[in-house]
Amino acid sequence: MNLSNWTESLARACARRPWLTVGLWIGVMVLAIFSVITLLGGALVTDTKPTNNPESMIAMDLMNERLGIDTSTVIDEMIIVRSSTFTVDDPEFQNVVDNIYADVSVLGPDVFLGGATYYMTQDPSLVSADRHATLFLFNMPFEADERVNEIYAIGDKYADEVFEVYHTGTAAWAADAMKLGEEAASKGEAIGVSAALIILAIVFGAIAAALLPVALGVVAIIVALGLTGLVGQAMDLTFFVTNMITMMGLAVGIDYSLFILTRFREERQRGLSKMDAIGTAGATANRAVFYSGLTVVLALSGLVMFPLTIFISMGIGSILVVVTAIIASLTLLPALLSLMGDKVNAIRIPFIQRKKDTMSYEKPVGFWAWITRVVTKVPAVSVILAVVILLLAAYPFLDKKSGMSGINDVPDYLRSKQGYVVLQNEFHVSIDRPVTIVIDGDINSAETQSGIMLLQEQLAAESAFVGSQVVPYPEQNLAIVYARLTGDPMSQASMDAVRMMRSDYIPPAFDDAPVHVLVTGDSAFMVDFNQTTSDYTPIIFAYVLALSFVILILAFRSIVISITAIIMNLLSVGAAYGLIVLVFQKGVGAGLFGFMQVEAIETWLPLFLFAILFGLSMDYHVFLLSRMRERFMQKKDNSEAVSFGLRSTGRLITGAALIMVAVFMGFALGDLVMMQQMGFGLAVAVFLDATLVRCVLVPATMKLLGKYNWYLPRWLEWIPNISLGDGLHKSDTAKTKVEKKPVPDIDKPIPVEEED
Repeated sequence: MNLSNWTESLARACARRPWLTVGLWIGVMVLAIFSVITLLGGALVTDTKPTNNPESMIAMDLMNERLGIDTSTVIDEMIIVRSSTFTVDDPEFQNVVDNIYADVSVLGPDVFLGGATYYMTQDPSLVSADRHATLFLFNMPFEADERVNEIYAIGDKYADEVFEVYHTGTAAWAADAMKLGEEAASKGEAIGVSAALIILAIVFGAIAAALLPVALGVVAIIVALGLTGLVGQAMDLTFFVTNMITMMGLAVGIDYSLFILTRFREERQRGLSKMDAIGTAGATANRAVFYSGLTVVLALSGLVMFPLTIFISMGIGSILVVVTAIIASLTLLPALLSLMGDKVNAIRIPFIQRKKDTMSYEKPVGFWAWITRVVTKVPAVSVILAVVILLLAAYPFLDKKSGMSGINDVPDYLRSKQGYVVLQNEFHVSIDRPVTIVIDGDINSAETQSGIMLLQEQLAAESAFVGSQVVPYPEQNLAIVYARLTGDPMSQASMDAVRMMRSDYIPPAFDDAPVHVLVTGDSAFMVDFNQTTSDYTPIIFAYVLALSFVILILAFRSIVISITAIIMNLLSVGAAYGLIVLVFQKGVGAGLFGFMQVEAIETWLPLFLFAILFGLSMDYHVFLLSRMRERFMQKKDNSEAVSFGLRSTGRLITGAALIMVAVFMGFALGDLVMMQQMGFGLAVAVFLDATLVRCVLVPATMKLLGKYNWYLPRWLEWIPNISLGDGLHKSDTAKTKVEKKPVPDIDKPIPVEEED
């Protein structure tokens, strides 16, 4: 199997039939846009569900089965009315509350599923201590968060200088989180595209060349969104999948086409004809894209293994956009290059790129050659210094606390957060998402009743709870204890209370009772999720590392390169982990970036970042090492191969990394804390990887190892030879034909005979 011939043949085939290739892609784009318009909206959900059936889900399913309801389709909301002038005993106060209740109830069953006010129940818990505020609870369908703005509008209708009206709850928080996510995506897209155009213009020195990679990234995003709409008809996908597709599409879509386009321009500068330049790029850059993209996809497939819908959704979305970007780079880009030819250099930017810059790396001169000399002059010192810096950056990760963003972690200007603050100040309770204890069995036995009483006494003495309520269902052999929380259900205190309940309160209380007791609710779900993450992390790490090792062995036919690449990527990922903890959990520099300091790092983030970053890091590693191996196979000189690889890709990798950093930081600049953590982690990891790892660790390590870099044990020589850099590419075979020609000026198109 000769992969280089395959990628070259594909590139040439698409270049020979450019209009057919472009036409097929236009057809795909039209179908994708149709899918986005008609299918995507209905395929996305806001809830997150586990698929491994933990205790919290077993308890929820038990309630639903016994009681004949689906509690997952109903959410509890709260409206708070407060006045500094009147109390709840005044008729003016009651009139406002009754009118609000009436207006909300007429919204119909799509929004309102019933509720009660203080004036209906005379429940004293619905009134604040000073009697200047009251709240009423009502139920909404789970997917009614899109209608929250209608409830906000009703509150605005009755709010004036005398009365304040607030709405908070699960739906309100979900609606605000969705809005923040959309704003983060819009901001990330705007910043990412703008930064990419500027950086690409600097790298290429021409507007046309700068626009081409961005166009390929947009194509990948649109097609991936269309495919997501189709996949969403078979399974639920969380709305964060669109953010992931946009972010990853801009990052890898631009990068892949950037590497290929650069190689095409380089080969034209060597003097090759347009078709030969496309073919050579296909045999070199295209196959590097294929390998690096395959590594990214395999790393992302680890996310799909995790038994939680948000992981599965983001994994599927990321895989779809990366695969689309690979296919577009291998087929659509050669066709566009065939049509444009040297017009890719149109609309030149003065003073940015001169003729001599294009091939300057053929000689060991310039900035990147200097970097290589400095690093490789004292390789051991360079390695130690780089490793120490990365380990120091990773150190704060040892103090990481895991959790999930809750209503405490959204900006204060959001209406759901404002209502939550009033709820806590006036009623000293959280939003109505209690810890739910499900007691299954003989609930009438003396032992069970004694256990329930003891459990309630323990809950009353625990500061995390504000009381409990027992609802018996004797005909169903079921009893449910609702324990209302004083704080955010997603907080560490609430989760610690659930752990204590499971380990310290329930076992002794029901030890002799003929019942089975389970705990559910949002806090319990988070406890189970944290445990699932701990269980699956080593499995997914091992899976991704093993597959990456295999791909690297195939790509470079070197066991040493494969091992060192994995170690270096782990160092950059670890450094990103530590810096996330340092900034978000410890607050160092959070204000400088406009980030929110929180008490915990998103539970899912380390595993998610590992899969994403391990794949993306391999992009740069594959492109850098492919040029090194290509030179090594030609010259058989390790030092020259290392120097050539860095000086020929340094500018390119730096530009590609800056684009990724800009895209990821664009998403991090939103107000949703989980997006801040994710965007910052991705950006800082890519930055460290493209600078400290690629510019210092790689050349220094390869200098130390010398010829052993390319060592492959004899017992592995049976591996099919499909590696990068083996054999001569087209520009080598053509060199004798063109080396006497003057190097053409990039500003002046090369007259070549068009090929069919």
